[in-house]
Amino acid sequence: MYKGDVDDDLVLGPLLRYVDETSAAIWVETRRQGQVTVRAAGREWTAATFAVHGHHYALVQADGLEPGSVQDYSVEIDGREVWPLPGSTLPPSRIATLRPGQQLRLAFGSCRVSLPHDEESNKEHGVDALRAYARHMASGDADKWPDLVLVLGDQVYADETSDEMREFIEKRRGLDDPPGTEIKDFEEYTHLYALAWMEPTNRWLLSTLQSAMIFDDHDIRDDWNTSAQWRREMARVPWWPARISGGLATYWIYQHLGNLSPANRAKDEIWAQIVSAQEAGEHRDWGDVLDAFATRADENPDSYQWSFVRDIGATRIVVVDSRSARVLKPDDRSILDEDEMMWLDQQLRGDFDHVLIGTSLPLLLAHGLHNFEAWSEAVACGAWGKRVAVAGEKIRRAVDLEHWAAFHEGFQRVATMVLELAGGKRGKPPGTITFLSGDVHHSYIAEVRLDAKTRIVQAVCSPIRNQLGRKDAAFLKLLGHGFLSRTTGFAARRSGVEPPVVEWDISQGPWFDNNLATLETDGRAMTMRWEAGTMGKGDGSDDDQRLEVVADFAIDPR
Repeated sequence: MYKGDVDDDLVLGPLLRYVDETSAAIWVETRRQGQVTVRAAGREWTAATFAVHGHHYALVQADGLEPGSVQDYSVEIDGREVWPLPGSTLPPSRIATLRPGQQLRLAFGSCRVSLPHDEESNKEHGVDALRAYARHMASGDADKWPDLVLVLGDQVYADETSDEMREFIEKRRGLDDPPGTEIKDFEEYTHLYALAWMEPTNRWLLSTLQSAMIFDDHDIRDDWNTSAQWRREMARVPWWPARISGGLATYWIYQHLGNLSPANRAKDEIWAQIVSAQEAGEHRDWGDVLDAFATRADENPDSYQWSFVRDIGATRIVVVDSRSARVLKPDDRSILDEDEMMWLDQQLRGDFDHVLIGTSLPLLLAHGLHNFEAWSEAVACGAWGKRVAVAGEKIRRAVDLEHWAAFHEGFQRVATMVLELAGGKRGKPPGTITFLSGDVHHSYIAEVRLDAKTRIVQAVCSPIRNQLGRKDAAFLKLLGHGFLSRTTGFAARRSGVEPPVVEWDISQGPWFDNNLATLETDGRAMTMRWEAGTMGKGDGSDDDQRLEVVADFAIDPR
């Protein structure tokens, strides 16, 4: 942990979360119960903390702000200023409200391991692209800052822990206690988030850029909800109930709560209980309530929705949970259950310049990989007999064949919705429909072959920091080769898989750098840029880091 960069009362944060034209939400974790105050533009807003398993949190809603305004802010706990930290050389944290009808500048990416930023770690895992981006912003060299950073999963790795996390686990329960070096419960998750968000430069970035977030498998565990057999096996593991309840409860606190608008937050079942108790002067620990909620959300996904939508100017952003709400029966598989599918269907509407669909898992993969995944689903569900089905299950879990293509029925339904949107059946067609995704540890751009005014694009930015090894990268490149695409396509058809309802091409990529991508709208046009953090030719110090452009892509309206 960064002992010299903490305040005794402020454990973590502040994080700038949902911001609109007149309000902003600021999230913090505190050492003890208290009153948290945010000061900006000569005004102040205060919220009481709430407790969960002995940890204390607050979400302060700063309202009544001027649209399109920018103001520095500070944070106090019980009247004592705790942010900005004394002696910090980083710029002041700020709140930038949105303007009516504004264009959007959005940064996005996924897959970021929490490891040291020294020369050894940079050599093995690459430079943290988010941190390099933050340093670029803080230096004053950036001409514009994003309005929003969208993190598309694997913000924390509960199954692949760092040496520092393992030290915490060893002191708490020992590494021989199952699940060993993996995260076990709520308490260990809280430390994992601290490691992910405590580094000073990234902490500053999250305090000054509003963020939106969605989980992927490593936030819980690799292969999370890949198949019915996976769920059956995990249900027999003694430590799994504490893992899944701790993972979803902390996700609700640390990530999901700040995704919500003030109106939607007020409707949230847990938040409404907390606010009601605070208004009544009741102080209690909500650990048992959140544990029960998280267990129910896992066992009955239709009891809670993690997906969310928001409109900024003429852009609609739909962020889809493609992990927890899956249908996994061998004869009835879908990456989204019926409630989630109907919700997505309702959000995909025209009369926007752009529709962005954030989903941790790419809809459009390289053709060889797409066909391989569709084939694996078919054979694992018995298309080639029971004996091959056993091998198919092992293969899809061994090489992570779990994307939209491995849930073919759901892929076809969503692709059809998008074609309807592009074809004007859901209102005036947008200039672009863009899937923003991560997960696959390589970045690329794919585009649907379509004779329409709307361009349908898949933009993948992965990883932020978790580079693939050379062998894995070579394998992925191979799957994009025409011969393998045809071979896997033939195997998929022989397994009874219907051809996709859309056709697409890989326009750029793949590339395997640690990246952060930025998109910017301009009317019905859009530009995107991928940037990597690199070391210069100097001494290898922090000051020697550079932000290097990996790719540019322009989408002009037809």
